[in-house]
Amino acid sequence: MPAYPASLTLTPRSVYIRENLRWHIIWKLGWKSVAVFTVYSALICLVYGPLNFHSVAIPWQPVATLGTAVAFYIGFKNNGSYDRFWEGRKLWGGIVNSSRMVAVQVLEFITSVVDAPGVEAAAASAEELSVRHRRMVYRQIAWCNALRIHLRRQPEQWDAAVAPFLDEEESEKLRVLANPPAQLIRQQAAALRVLREERGLLNDFQHVTMMNTLETLYDLQGGCERIKNTPFPRQYAFFSMLFVYLFTAIMPLGLVTEFAKMGPDHIWLTVPFSVLVSWVFATIEKVGHSSENPFENNMNDVSMTAICRSIEIDLRQMLGETDVPPKLDPVEDILY
Repeated sequence: MPAYPASLTLTPRSVYIRENLRWHIIWKLGWKSVAVFTVYSALICLVYGPLNFHSVAIPWQPVATLGTAVAFYIGFKNNGSYDRFWEGRKLWGGIVNSSRMVAVQVLEFITSVVDAPGVEAAAASAEELSVRHRRMVYRQIAWCNALRIHLRRQPEQWDAAVAPFLDEEESEKLRVLANPPAQLIRQQAAALRVLREERGLLNDFQHVTMMNTLETLYDLQGGCERIKNTPFPRQYAFFSMLFVYLFTAIMPLGLVTEFAKMGPDHIWLTVPFSVLVSWVFATIEKVGHSSENPFENNMNDVSMTAICRSIEIDLRQMLGETDVPPKLDPVEDILY
C-alpha cells in the first residue's frame, strides 16, 4: 500500500456562500454592460435633443409590451437553468451518502470468514482485514475526486487528488483511460468478487448488497455526466440573450419621448433610467447563464471540492484515522 498523505493540496472552485454579493463583484460583472448602456442612451438623447432628430423616437407602448414578453421568457429560461444546478447538487448529496454507505459496508461486512459454497475459506488476519478495508475505502475517496476532475475536465489534478489514494500501478493504469471514475467502480466490483469467491469473506447477501451500492454510484455518476454532456438547449439560451439585447436597444427610443413631455431638459433622465432597467434585464440573463452548467468550475457551481474533502474526512475517520485534513473554508466568500 502507498503512503497516504494526511492532507491534499487541491485547486478548487465553486459556490459563493455569502448572503449578499459584495459590490466589487457586482461591479466587476456588470461594468462593461453599464458602460455600453450609458454611451448608447446618451447618444440617443444627443440625437433627439441637441441635434433635433425626433424621428429616432418611438411610442412607449410597444416597448413596454416587448419588455413584458422578454421578462417572461428569461424567467422561463432561468427556471430551467436553476433546475440543472439543483439537480447537480442533489446528485452530489447522493454521492456523499452512498460513499458513507460504502465505507460502512466495507467495515461491517468484511470482518471474518463466512460460509461460502465451493470456497475453502482461510481465516483472515486483522492485518489483512485492515489492508482490505483501507484499500477499498481509499478507492472510494479516489472515485469521488476522480469524478470531480472528470466533470471539470482537469486531468492535471490527478496526481494531487486521486493518485495518493491508489496503488501506484492502479493509478497509472486508470489515469489514461477515457472514464477513470467508471473504471474505479469496476475495480471495486472486482475486489468484491475476490472477497466472495477466493477469500470467502462475503456471503451472498453481503455481496449483493454491496453491488447494489456500486450500482447506485454508477447511477449518480451517470446523472452528473448527463448534465455535463447535455448543454442547455441553445435555442433558449441564444434567444434569451438576443431578446434582452433587442429590448435594451429600443428602450431608450421609447423613454426619451416620455421624458420629453416633462420638458426639453428632462430628456437626459433617459440615461440613468435606461441604464438601470437595461442593467437589471442583462443581469437576470447572466444569472440564468451562470447556472446552466453546474460543473464548469465557475464561482456559482456545485462545490465539489469541498464535498470531496468532507467525504474524505468522514471515510478516513471511519477507518479510525485521526490525522485527517480540515474541512475547506470559504476563500473570499467562495466555497471551493
